Amino acid sequence: MIIDPAVHVLTRREEIDPTRLAERVFIVLDILFATSTIVTALAHGAKAVIPAINAQAARTIASHHADDDLLLAGEHLADTITGFAPPTPLALLEHAVEDRLVIYSTTNGTVALEALAGAQHVYAAALLNGAQTITHVLRAHPNSRIVLVCSGSMGFFNLEDWIGAGYLVDLIANARGAGVDLSDAARAARSCYRAAAPLDGLMEGRVGRLFSNRGLTREIDYASQLSVLDAVVRREGERLVRL
Repeated sequence: MIIDPAVHVLTRREEIDPTRLAERVFIVLDILFATSTIVTALAHGAKAVIPAINAQAARTIASHHADDDLLLAGEHLADTITGFAPPTPLALLEHAVEDRLVIYSTTNGTVALEALAGAQHVYAAALLNGAQTITHVLRAHPNSRIVLVCSGSMGFFNLEDWIGAGYLVDLIANARGAGVDLSDAARAARSCYRAAAPLDGLMEGRVGRLFSNRGLTREIDYASQLSVLDAVVRREGERLVRL
């Protein structure tokens, strides 16, 4: 009986087990919009992104990096934090990210990344850089178990993160062949990804509908693109950097 599959998907960040961080590669997904924004910022020349669990933590981090060209960005409960740049990828690019240190706080995605602070191998991924991320992970960690972490939303399952995980599982399965050792959650996520176009799935979910009603359809459409950014994002210390 297989009790520790080679590829597994966590449906929410709350499922992270701090006692099982060793010898695993974690890939965090928050498609709308945290990891999509992080990947986009680094693909467009940001020096690094430091995730923060809330606005207060972001400001504290900023106080320790006063010599850097800083950009604070983020949201709380889907509203842009007062005094911060917006949290969505295209809107953030309008604030000139190149060569800047971005300190980024969100309700779910950056909290998931911080929950993995004790893990040795942590990546941030999105639909936007899925193929690039999986190609790197399979080459750099050929014998490691891979855990895809859906950030979820305030403890709830999110359809868009599930679709993102399914896309990455599909890429892994295609690369490793028919004998790939997938958990049932990984198989279910892959089936969901294959069932419909990514944009349709993102627009159908609760968070997608919320952001669409707020006029962010263009941001959702952007985040639904598959592997259009050549950026692999890994955590090194407190920072997320482009490899």
